[in-house]
Amino acid sequence: MSTLVRSRLDETYAALPERPAVQNERAPRQRLRKTASVAAATILLGATVFASGFVSPVMAKSLKQIPMVGSLFSSIEADLGLRAAGEQGLAAKVNAGVSYQDVKLDVTETVYDGTRAVFLLHVAAPNVKDGMFDTGKEAVKLSNAIDSIVFKVNGQEINGVNYASAGAANPNLLVFENVLPAVDQNEATLIPDNFHAEVLVKLVGIDHEFILDVPFQKTTKDIINLNPTASQSSDQGSLTVSEVNVTPVTTRLVTTIKLGKPLSEQLSHTRIAVYDDQGRQLPALNGEGTLEENSISFDGRFASTGKTKYLIVKPFVYEDDFSEKVREDQFIEGLELKIDLPPQSEQ
Repeated sequence: MSTLVRSRLDETYAALPERPAVQNERAPRQRLRKTASVAAATILLGATVFASGFVSPVMAKSLKQIPMVGSLFSSIEADLGLRAAGEQGLAAKVNAGVSYQDVKLDVTETVYDGTRAVFLLHVAAPNVKDGMFDTGKEAVKLSNAIDSIVFKVNGQEINGVNYASAGAANPNLLVFENVLPAVDQNEATLIPDNFHAEVLVKLVGIDHEFILDVPFQKTTKDIINLNPTASQSSDQGSLTVSEVNVTPVTTRLVTTIKLGKPLSEQLSHTRIAVYDDQGRQLPALNGEGTLEENSISFDGRFASTGKTKYLIVKPFVYEDDFSEKVREDQFIEGLELKIDLPPQSEQ
């Protein structure tokens, strides 16, 4: 939605609601990152560059850095996962557009790694200029001109769409993201590797619902799947990590935390912070969990921060929401756990 989550967001996250069962928690995912920065230059290249069917590695790297030839995702500074998707060729160019009267919406690129479904949307209209949308009553930021948005797959609405401006360099471009719900491995997969999402968008002051057909294709190659059943115990309780899934875009961990006091307030406010081998905290996206008598099991998704040799998992007690930057006095002592990861190949 620090300078991805605090570094990728300009606003504070909404607080998680308190309830006995933690289900489908999405509070830290305010409207996507408003600090995303995307380069604006475009360039027209001669057809001879591509006609030979061969591009040297040096040329290929250079082309990826040129917007509209490479991916605009590669220039997003605030979300390292999305930037990696652009740099590693995981973004797919699409041409899905709809128009109504003099307003045109165009989806230009998508990223999908099996967990995060992201697309870029360009808005063109006479009342849109430099990222501002004139409603007829007032001029508002384009990111504030979205009256409603619905994301459907196979007719089923999937909640949790976030959005924000792509940055000052591309003021009329919006980034939309949906962190898809986890799927029980014993059940049929809800979201396939390739799917079309029906996205319904309404803009403020326009009595029309734009219906976009957005194709998503899972392009992530470098996927790590582990079932480590790693655990750490102390006088405070125990931490177990039972599942780890890492892509260049998203990191997912399934954890169980047990504490001594049944159904304590501390337990209901306990989550994990995840760090890479450089000490960077992975931005929290969302998750689903279950609170039992003296334990909380949580399936959490985080934005990846790049290739890493290991992950450090540290339970903490949150104050505002579980995506906050954690102070030392919030950690639960003695429950830090290191998860070694296999080497990640170059894309």
